[in-house]
Amino acid sequence: MASMKDIAKLAGVSTSTVSHVINKRRYVSEEISERVNKAAKELNYFPSALARSLKMNRTNTIGMLVTNSTNPFFGEVVKGVERHCYEKGYNLILCNTEGNHTRMRDSIDTLMQKRVDGLILMCSFLDGEKFESFDRSPNIPVVVMDWGEINFESDKIQDNSLHGGYLAGQHLIAHGHHKIGCITGPTSRYQAQMRFTGFKKALSEAGISLNPDWVEEGNFECNGGYDALQKIIQKPEQPSALFVCNDMMAMGAINAAHEHGISVPNDLSIIGYDDVHLAKFITPSLTTIHQPKFRLGKAAVEAVLQKINKSDEPYKVVQLEPKLVVRNTVKTI
Repeated sequence: MASMKDIAKLAGVSTSTVSHVINKRRYVSEEISERVNKAAKELNYFPSALARSLKMNRTNTIGMLVTNSTNPFFGEVVKGVERHCYEKGYNLILCNTEGNHTRMRDSIDTLMQKRVDGLILMCSFLDGEKFESFDRSPNIPVVVMDWGEINFESDKIQDNSLHGGYLAGQHLIAHGHHKIGCITGPTSRYQAQMRFTGFKKALSEAGISLNPDWVEEGNFECNGGYDALQKIIQKPEQPSALFVCNDMMAMGAINAAHEHGISVPNDLSIIGYDDVHLAKFITPSLTTIHQPKFRLGKAAVEAVLQKINKSDEPYKVVQLEPKLVVRNTVKTI
């Protein structure tokens, strides 16, 4: 593998001149720069990222940990992270936990061993966890996305799920619905709790009682919404509308309704949450609460880069606001 010394010999210049040209640290005449670049090309020379990172004590790499899910929500957030990393001259190493607690801890250790400059964590097993890796490397900034209480210092980027659930309940009530149910996310998950709490707040303010027969817990996946609706339609009385706490479960619920001859929205109105890209392309297109996924990813990168460049910055919480997206799954009664 060619070195700077080889380039210097072929170009007839000093090794330090080659370094100035390759690293663009000092002005070198156009004629000499051309000779150096031509020699580098002939020798198939590529700068060593490892050598540069050891010299500068920075790898220009950010690690990201995500929970495994068929939910395209995660992919849309990662897209925002990757795009902003690229624009800022950083590489992204992405690790998937596949929903496994041990793999999560091993992945964090691996990313720390790779000497990443910062970490972005989006993982459902963080609540209450303490990581020895963070204690050993206290100068590596960590940003946590969209989760609940954590036992280590970190910036947090999150969607205002409480307000999002409230908007969903308000929308159904505004369309004349009083017999309203809910398919929640996993009740152990912070965001699921907040969406359900916001939804119940809207009902309470309108003087509407929530029938427990119309509340089922899902898993944030399509099959969770499908199974939950199967249970709800077995109850003695049926709701006229459902708040389903994410779009994937809403799609599963719509599929189950279709199998049972229940028309959405004529027989049952449904509102989802997240506004994934697929939501507007199903039939009928899904009314939902938009979560700013791309901006969540961008905000996480901005937060971790700010910490990398200004390590003494105080930790903060950045909260992005959801908004209602009206389509075709809610009927006025």
